[in-house]
Amino acid sequence: MPAKPPGKRKGLLVLLVAAVIAGGAAYAAYYFSYGRFHEATDDAYVSGNLVQLTPQVTGTVVAVNADDTQTVKAGDPVVELDAADAKIALTNAEAALGQTVRRVSSLYVNNDYYAANIAQRESDLVRARDDLRRRVAIANTGGVSAEDIAHAHDVVNTAQAALDAARQQAKANHALTDRTTVGEHPDVQAAASKVRDAYLWYARNTLPAPVTGYVAKRSIQVGQRVSPGTSLMAIVPLDGVWVDANFKEVQLTRMRIGQPVTLTADVYGSSVEYHGRIEGFSAGTGGAFATLPAQNATGNWIKIVQRLPVRIQLDQKELEAHPLRIGLSMQVSVDTHDDSGTQLGAAINTMYRTDVFAQYGAQADEEIAKIIALNAMDPSRR
Repeated sequence: MPAKPPGKRKGLLVLLVAAVIAGGAAYAAYYFSYGRFHEATDDAYVSGNLVQLTPQVTGTVVAVNADDTQTVKAGDPVVELDAADAKIALTNAEAALGQTVRRVSSLYVNNDYYAANIAQRESDLVRARDDLRRRVAIANTGGVSAEDIAHAHDVVNTAQAALDAARQQAKANHALTDRTTVGEHPDVQAAASKVRDAYLWYARNTLPAPVTGYVAKRSIQVGQRVSPGTSLMAIVPLDGVWVDANFKEVQLTRMRIGQPVTLTADVYGSSVEYHGRIEGFSAGTGGAFATLPAQNATGNWIKIVQRLPVRIQLDQKELEAHPLRIGLSMQVSVDTHDDSGTQLGAAINTMYRTDVFAQYGAQADEEIAKIIALNAMDPSRR
């Protein structure tokens, strides 16, 4: 094969050098204008809350109203337990509260009775003293005997003793009713507390969905006996998911809380973009929180670049348009132009709570108030 002419070979080398220089210049332009201000990783996954549905009382499952992949709304009765025993206990507690209210109500009625009794005893004492005074006035005339006067003295003493006893009874009854009402009386409050406890025990036989979401990991069956703390299923609120992206430690130099993030999901492809921001950095690498953390204090050691989980908050409207499931893979790119923020200390604390169980207490209070009203008042006067 004939050798290429020296001029042609030289031209090819020049073209090769020019291509390398152009490529290097293009990469330098890309790096200094864009690349150094962006950190990317494909080691990122969708995360979310797995809200466990667990019973608070022991019981037998009589109904399961949701299954895997189905949605439930907060407050929906998802699992029902046999509440027969709890219903009996609640009925007994309500009856005891009614009896207590009626007994305490009689104490307040007795206040009027004792007041009238005192007035009667005072009238008896006044009459006895007047009678004694008349007898003493005519004693010198011989109109009455000494025995009659002695008897009048005894009547006065008896009337005084009866008045003192009536006053003591009134004080004793007032001590049971002063500075309180029927509903606030300690005896009524103690009985009401037992009703509240029985009502909560009864109400907790119905397990509501703590949040709105999708049912997952259902493990409960009708007829199964469950105890407090047993995980029956998980409910996943997909409207509140986030992304945990694992960045190499060498990528964290310019990354800060609040920086904008662009993401794509493998499930939708690159045509669908999500936008978010860095919400916070983990307090340690994944290896530091492993069940068996690495121990590098050995004779032979190889350095391995560590990765730090970074939590990314997503735009809620984009999530509604293209929902994500927990565990899906994501491609993440962080814009690090603005590195004025911090990596620690600036994260916003997030609170998760549910109010579906608070209604039990409110319903118990309504039932208690109803029982007190029915038993503290005379039905004929209402």
